[in-house]
Amino acid sequence: MTYPEILAHIFQSFPMYHRMGSAAYKEGLENIEQLAVMAGNPEKKLKAIHIAGTNGKGSVAHLLASYFQELGCKTGLFTSPHLIDFRERIKINGEMIPKQKVVDFFAQYQEDITKISPSFFEMTTILAFDYFTNENVDIAIIEVGLGGRLDATNILSPTLSVITNISLDHTKLLGNSLPEIAFEKAGIIKENTPVVIGEYHPETFPIFEKTAKQKNAPLFLAEEYTGNLQFGGIYQQKNVGTFMKCVEVIQNAEEQKSRRAEKNSYGLISSAMQNLHKNTGFMGRWQVVSENPLTICDVAHNPAGIEWVMKQLQVLPHNHLHIILGFVNDKDIDEIIPLLPKNATYYACQAQIERALPAEELYKKLTQTNLKVIKIPKIIGAYKQAKSNAQKNDIIFVGGSFFVVGEFLLFLRIFSKKT
Repeated sequence: MTYPEILAHIFQSFPMYHRMGSAAYKEGLENIEQLAVMAGNPEKKLKAIHIAGTNGKGSVAHLLASYFQELGCKTGLFTSPHLIDFRERIKINGEMIPKQKVVDFFAQYQEDITKISPSFFEMTTILAFDYFTNENVDIAIIEVGLGGRLDATNILSPTLSVITNISLDHTKLLGNSLPEIAFEKAGIIKENTPVVIGEYHPETFPIFEKTAKQKNAPLFLAEEYTGNLQFGGIYQQKNVGTFMKCVEVIQNAEEQKSRRAEKNSYGLISSAMQNLHKNTGFMGRWQVVSENPLTICDVAHNPAGIEWVMKQLQVLPHNHLHIILGFVNDKDIDEIIPLLPKNATYYACQAQIERALPAEELYKKLTQTNLKVIKIPKIIGAYKQAKSNAQKNDIIFVGGSFFVVGEFLLFLRIFSKKT
């Protein structure tokens, strides 16, 4: 099969959580363990850092990948979901996996994959592990897909585990309380392997302490960064703090000493942050796509993430906010609405996926709380209307889900090519 044929096949044939929701979620590690045996257990050959958390794991993963690239390492990066191109999920030194590598993988293993019948994420995980191993990466930065304990990525034996933070999200699958969710995330903590916790919470930290003690895993707590290195919105201060604590733990590891002389710690951290987009292709987190009017998109999609984004929006100098929102249909919108600024114009839209919350439902929810709302189902139509309405010193924000941001960025990419 050609790459376009394979891409159509994997989207149609494998249950995909981020498009279908919980119906695509496969609990347990049986499938991924079979896939790993099929591919020669590539996970056993990887030196990896494993990252879980409700929010911030993508940012921390990209920062660490950029850091190792600045260090001169051949660095694999596995993240999800993608925004525009499937191959964004699997990168080495910022370059997406070549289409031919995807074709070759399926040519070799398609019969076995069909017999195992994995989920989309399980199949993508083993593709990434196989690619990173075959390309002999020095380090692989691996982001958990969902939860931790039963996530497909949890067949790894990493050199460092990271849990960014815990808040309520995916409660149908992970639990209805912070301790329950923390238990699932703590599942990535491994025997005798250091773990960095990005944020202290009195309900969750004892779970991590207990698990780390049981597994003799050195436990480190990050502190929120308050220095002068600028990176994204104010909510990224916690992610930068987590990243810097990870660097500290990594640098203290004996195996890193030979590389430490190349640059000092602060210089590496600074260059990793400054060159983040160039090194990794980082997108969708407080991404400024236009200066006139100032237009920002962000993939924050749960109450904790959206709260920080809305706070950041409101402290920016502006006359009026134009906020384009769309959500998936399993989000608790009632928890999100109180976090939204009252003095803004909202554009209710929906991504072109089955799992999208209909724009009509979002419109009704928002208008019930006396917000000023315009219903424009298509994301691009909503953006064009907001841009038309925006006056001098207004701000346009696009967000609510990965799919809204991905569709928006794809439009901008196509539009820029035409012009």
